[in-house]
Amino acid sequence: MSAVFDLSTRRKPAFKLPAGSTDAHCHVFGPGDVFPYASNRRYTPDDAPKEMLKSLHDFLGIDRAVIVQASCHGNDNRAMLDALAWRPDHYRGVAILDENSSGNDIAAMARAGVRGARFNFVKHLGGSPDMDVFNNILRRIKPLGWHVVLHVDAPDIIPLSDMIRNLPLPFIIDHMGRVPAKDGLDQKPLLALLDLAKLDRCWIKVCGAERIDFPPYDKAVPIARKIVDTIPDRVLWGTDFPHPNSTHEADEADLVDLIPKIAPDPMVQKKLLVDNPAKLYGF
Repeated sequence: MSAVFDLSTRRKPAFKLPAGSTDAHCHVFGPGDVFPYASNRRYTPDDAPKEMLKSLHDFLGIDRAVIVQASCHGNDNRAMLDALAWRPDHYRGVAILDENSSGNDIAAMARAGVRGARFNFVKHLGGSPDMDVFNNILRRIKPLGWHVVLHVDAPDIIPLSDMIRNLPLPFIIDHMGRVPAKDGLDQKPLLALLDLAKLDRCWIKVCGAERIDFPPYDKAVPIARKIVDTIPDRVLWGTDFPHPNSTHEADEADLVDLIPKIAPDPMVQKKLLVDNPAKLYGF
């Protein structure tokens, strides 16, 4: 990881981010000798601790972040919570919870700055959660004003749509639903995603261009822009640093420079980067 993260070799993005910009989807990994990875993990990342994340954000001009618990740490949220405690005015978190998460644990997370729970429905990362546990956790976090983050694959958007429509709290779809950029704007999974976006409880992250396309991400831009145009008040942007399980080595400067293509209007850029995450996460 250190070679990839040598900032002396990295370019600055051409696009200047507005003050208060938020990376609404990023991770911290380890360090593994302090915060061990889950024994049942599907992948083992290189360490990417909180100091690395802050260095990247300083380099890019990002002021705030939402640190999303990743599956390689499972329901051990300590690395994420450690980062929140380090910069409580600048960081918020999204946790992974399960049937062993106590009420005291959840209350402590809320005080620490956690504002949501994430569930993975992606088959190569373990597939769907136990739905009894899923629904129980939603009932427990709803009174806290939290939301639920759904990591889904494009082929599963339509089969999951009825369940998603009936969720009793705000929900976020990660990574544009991972719809394949090559399949364009008329593909059925994207149309289903945009149909869900009609619900005022639906938020979508227009991050993950590197998951659905390859540089220079020309096919991902129309998809992201369509989502932003559809729900400008309920979109979020993030780097997805450090890009676990990515198909290629992504340069965050390239991802930042997609923003004016995704949201050409400076007022919409401010919503995407500053106002929307501030509203949802209480910055």
